Amino acid sequence: MLLLPTTMPDAAASARLRTWQAEIDAKPTYSERVDAAKAKFKQRNTRTNATFQKVKAALTAMCSGARRCVYCEDSVADEVEHIAPKDLYPEFVFVWDNYVYACGPCNGPKNNRYAVFGSNGSLIEVTRRSGGPVVPPISGRPGLINPRIDNPALLFDLDLIDTFVLLPKENLDATNRARADFTLDLLDLNRDVLLEARRTAYGSYRARLFEYRHKRDGGAGAVELDTLIKGLKAMPHPTVFAEMQRSHLDVPELTVLFGTIPEALQW
Repeated sequence: MLLLPTTMPDAAASARLRTWQAEIDAKPTYSERVDAAKAKFKQRNTRTNATFQKVKAALTAMCSGARRCVYCEDSVADEVEHIAPKDLYPEFVFVWDNYVYACGPCNGPKNNRYAVFGSNGSLIEVTRRSGGPVVPPISGRPGLINPRIDNPALLFDLDLIDTFVLLPKENLDATNRARADFTLDLLDLNRDVLLEARRTAYGSYRARLFEYRHKRDGGAGAVELDTLIKGLKAMPHPTVFAEMQRSHLDVPELTVLFGTIPEALQW
């Protein structure tokens, strides 16, 4: 998971989202806003809705490769995901900054789970229990790492030597360590299929770097080399490549490889 690029749907779609959000906000009670948020989002988030087609196009631009999920970077992103769940925060149901494009294996388990830091600094899950009272969650800093505004590279390390497990950085303070642990657990970002996919991605990135070096040293022109770079940057699991760049001095084969193509450290 990486910090996402800043993008926006066009002006018309942005204005329509604001209008729709104002409709929700105008409901007199919190429970009515929750009900309206769920109903209206389901009604409007369709293949034939022109506004949501523009929303999905903008979200696609944030994804890596062939529209990979912004959380796991592996599966196809096919669900407009609310970072702050609409069931808890109806005031964000049509807010652009609350959207990412995610896959079912990430979005499904996440569902309406959420947590914030209470006044005593502890992380408190605010997920509403089935049949529980429909009341606003307590306020507090979100526990989930938000790739729209947070830089996950400052919070996680990826083991490239053996396991390909995503881990909280060792020097995090207590709050950010709790956020990192909660995010890993909530999204299940170390499920077995992802570990194998990251290992495969590592080999694929390495092979593309060898190809680039071979072509460059063989006299390939700027257009051909630029095409190779764009192809590498469009691959799934961009976190793997970012970690390869960041920790290349800690992995002997990467030290040698990037030593021969130092320009790749800036891609």
